[in-house]
Amino acid sequence: QLQASGGGLVQAGGSLRLSCAASGLTFSSYGMGWFRQAPGKEREFVAAISWTTSSTLYADSVKGRFTISRDNAKNTAYLHMNNLQPEDTAVYYCAAEYLATARGMGAVTPQYWGQGTQVTVSS
Repeated sequence: QLQASGGGLVQAGGSLRLSCAASGLTFSSYGMGWFRQAPGKEREFVAAISWTTSSTLYADSVKGRFTISRDNAKNTAYLHMNNLQPEDTAVYYCAAEYLATARGMGAVTPQYWGQGTQVTVSS
């Protein structure tokens, strides 16, 4: 089970940190990713981190602004979002895939999904 949290309303240029707490799986064996879906749009890949923590991958639209990380001791993945813009407004979902690399997370539909957390950026 994945539980996403940390969303909210923020002004443009602001920051948020999303968290994804995992339970019921061996967290350290899973690649973790964040995806988002804006109203009227398809879900898109945002960022991923490999199960080994040695690699990360970002969508071009968030590169340099967002940072994905994980704490295996806490069974939690994070998405640090800086310089948020109105176009970042979406429901953000975390996802997990067994033994996935960061690139793999961006190429497949992950096995496990969290419930989503709303991020709204006002201009």
